[in-house]
Amino acid sequence: MRATRQPLATYRLQFNRRFTFAHAVAVVEYLRTLGIGDCYASSYLAAIPGSPHGYDVADPTRLNPDLGSDADYWRWVEELRSHGMGHVLDLVPNHMGIAKSANTWWLDVLENGPSSRFARVFDIEWRPVKDELADKLLIPILGDQYGAALERQELALVYEHGAFILHYYDERLPIAPDTYRMILAPALGDWLADHPGEAADELQSILNASEHLPSRSSRDADSIAIRAREKEVVKRRLAALTERSVAVGDYVDAAVTRFNGTRGQPRSFDLLDGLLNAQSYRLAHWRVASEEINYRRFFDVNQLAAVRMEDPCVFEDVHRFVFELIGRGGPTGLRVDHVDGLFAPRDYLQRLQSTIARTTLSTKPENAANPTNPQNPANLKNLENPANPANPFYIIVEKILGGDETMPCDWPVAGTTGYEFAAVVNNLFVDRRNERALDDIYRRFVRERQSFGDLVYRSKKQVLHETMSGDINSLGHQLNRFSEGNRHFRDFTLYSLISTLKDVIACFPVYRTYITSSGPISERDSRYVREAVRCAKRRAPGIASVVFDFVERLLLRETAVTAPDECEARARFIGKFQQLTSPVAAKGIEDTALYVYNRLLSLNEVGSDPTRFGMEPDAVHEWMSDRQRRWPGALSATATHDAKRGEDVRARLNVLSEIPGAWKAAVSKWRALNRRFKADVRGMPAPDPNEEYFLYQTLVGIWPFEEAAAPTRDRLRAYMTKALREAKVHTSWLSPDETYEDAVSGFVDAILDRRRAGPFLHAFEAFERRVAELGIYNSLAQLLIKVTAPGVPDFYQGTELWDLSLVDPDNRRPVDYDLRDAILTGLAEPGTGAAAAARVDELLRGRTDGRIKMLVTQRALHTRALLREVFEEGAYVPLSSAGARHDCLFAFSRQHGGDAAITCVPRLIASLIPDVASPPVGSAVWADTRVELPVLDRAAYARPFRDVFTNVRVEPRTVDGRLTVPASQLFERFPVALLVPCPP
Repeated sequence: MRATRQPLATYRLQFNRRFTFAHAVAVVEYLRTLGIGDCYASSYLAAIPGSPHGYDVADPTRLNPDLGSDADYWRWVEELRSHGMGHVLDLVPNHMGIAKSANTWWLDVLENGPSSRFARVFDIEWRPVKDELADKLLIPILGDQYGAALERQELALVYEHGAFILHYYDERLPIAPDTYRMILAPALGDWLADHPGEAADELQSILNASEHLPSRSSRDADSIAIRAREKEVVKRRLAALTERSVAVGDYVDAAVTRFNGTRGQPRSFDLLDGLLNAQSYRLAHWRVASEEINYRRFFDVNQLAAVRMEDPCVFEDVHRFVFELIGRGGPTGLRVDHVDGLFAPRDYLQRLQSTIARTTLSTKPENAANPTNPQNPANLKNLENPANPANPFYIIVEKILGGDETMPCDWPVAGTTGYEFAAVVNNLFVDRRNERALDDIYRRFVRERQSFGDLVYRSKKQVLHETMSGDINSLGHQLNRFSEGNRHFRDFTLYSLISTLKDVIACFPVYRTYITSSGPISERDSRYVREAVRCAKRRAPGIASVVFDFVERLLLRETAVTAPDECEARARFIGKFQQLTSPVAAKGIEDTALYVYNRLLSLNEVGSDPTRFGMEPDAVHEWMSDRQRRWPGALSATATHDAKRGEDVRARLNVLSEIPGAWKAAVSKWRALNRRFKADVRGMPAPDPNEEYFLYQTLVGIWPFEEAAAPTRDRLRAYMTKALREAKVHTSWLSPDETYEDAVSGFVDAILDRRRAGPFLHAFEAFERRVAELGIYNSLAQLLIKVTAPGVPDFYQGTELWDLSLVDPDNRRPVDYDLRDAILTGLAEPGTGAAAAARVDELLRGRTDGRIKMLVTQRALHTRALLREVFEEGAYVPLSSAGARHDCLFAFSRQHGGDAAITCVPRLIASLIPDVASPPVGSAVWADTRVELPVLDRAAYARPFRDVFTNVRVEPRTVDGRLTVPASQLFERFPVALLVPCPP
């Protein structure tokens, strides 16, 4: 799909209180000078106050006040426009933040139950498994059991401006107006006798009105509208009365005091307990959420409530403000977060595109007349009327693909956010020849053998049991209701149905399928369902095969249904099933298995398969060619806000695949030197061997080029605690074992203390220096591939210098843009000849300071801009190599018409440069290795080229009848090369 406006290159900006719209304005010129075409903005709609990331949107109808004013926002947009830039907005349609009582829609649901105007917004099961929760919401926010929290006076009733509110720390929960009489009635008779008159009459009238509000259980549209209006009238009347009548105000205050009870007198809390039991929500300990929660969440995060985006009215309410921003020339693209969480992703994306297409910007004079408006066709290339369906809006989706999975081709998007691109490029720098050696080292170190497939299965089952049992129980009950209504299926027990669902979900080979209530089922979806059921039957022989067959037939719509309600129930079950497999996969794989299976951590990444150990150049070429045909507008990412490790950490760790002998000797020595620092926690060593192996790889990956032990220690301790809890082996977020965690933190402190662990650090640093050196060239190579390969190159904030970050929150640390701007200014074009050579030599000598990475970024991006048609529309042409070091070279061309740009990078170079201080340049390294240019289109290549990094002229030669370029010439002075045609 060719979008109306495809970005040249995107740069991720993480908005929060430390980086606001004003900060974004200040970096626009720097980003444009770097070569960026569009900012890729994290969500900037109103989120939970203080949110560090913005994915907990609490009000989608306005901008986030933490980031600045509306004027600040439009000032940033205007600054982008003035530089010919746009921005892609991160859209979060799957869920909303509900913490800190910041979400008024959610509060309205708590106040009014099913009769709330916003009840349809959230994915709530009003008929849950537990009968006591019928027409109620379970709110698992308490730090202790409900009764204990109540009698410690952590729950406090408060009267505020006509409304009664329940306070629990920073949460403020509404009290339903129809229960106000419960608060004010106990002493009302005596008070009325002592205070006759107008105020007393008005108070009784208010209470009568509150009692006669439409029921909170009503789903009738008229009743909902009447209640929404009249409950506010009750509050306004009560506020006015308490303001003008001191006596009424005093009576209300006394009633509140009485309800809040007296510490040490348990019976004094009965009134408040009764009041809370009468609400449309039930407060509970946070641990209850995993089993009894009756609203769908984002994964297992209680503070993120899922949204029913399949409802057209909800879609309009949630997106109205975003469409308004787009119509006014704000976002020029959208990134859809967690698209697999939606009930029907394809329908959602089609509705998104069609609604944006109806935004007739040309009818708005203020937009048409603005010469810098990026929606104005006269301003930027490839800009046409977005109302034209043939030119859809630029939309990309966050979608994690399995190993052999492709994105549905009928989605109206430009592609994904690039997890699969990062995995493919990363694997190019992993040495497949040493997979067995790395297996053996890992197995011997941890003293156990485990299959990643078995681990994933167990991890998914663990997630379903520990944190998402409520979701699976709800789905099981839904399935049970369906089976009970059909005589062919009613003999299946509830237990067998739930057990079957657990095994099928745990065996699901991809994140989800996309089966709808009607229409054909794709071969892809049918294959994945049948594969999951076959696997589940094999892993759970104790469950009758007929139950698995029933679930398979139901998911593939092969069960016989005739009545409309049966069809609707089946469609709802299939949709809910598909919404559940995705979070279970994410929690089971990304947030569990990837912290346990530690063979080579550079492969443990979102969207990557740790069992795929490297890719040969031919396979990478094939993948890139297919991407150019199918998704040329997809993002090409090597680092994201969700990444487990920074791009340069992975580049370093890939080196371990090249040097298994040295790695084995190193970790064996380190374990012996550090054995004395381990603690015994209840008969277990802390850390255990698997965690210790994980720790050593992490140290190799993040060790700074210039020593800074204290910051490394602090970051590493925090990271290890998070990693241990994610792994869920000795501790977890649900049941943290602080004794064990403290022991591991103590181990980290000890091995980084030069007074105690000098021998280890001496041995470690000698090994790490070589790995870090080789990692530099891996990093530069993957960077150049990203900029020149099919797709839109995407840069995570700050990664234009070395990125040795870890998973969030480590990768959300503030970026020093003043430093980067100063470095970029110092990289001004030095010209040709001796000046250019001197500059390249200087950057190569000082390669650890990151300037060399910024140079590659800037020069490559500027080249992409100059040859935009070549890189966006040109063919991807694999180039072969020959000679002694041909395995260590990867090259391709981008060709459009008579123009061509050639990318050449080194790979697997540990054997090329045994000297740690020597870069992979010169004839002594590359010998007779050469790149062979295409036989066809010889005219496009039989011409002089110029390397954009060194400004050196390169002329192809004919060797054995083939047009070639010697690697020694390509990499004479610089470790990567990008060749463009010399001007005539």
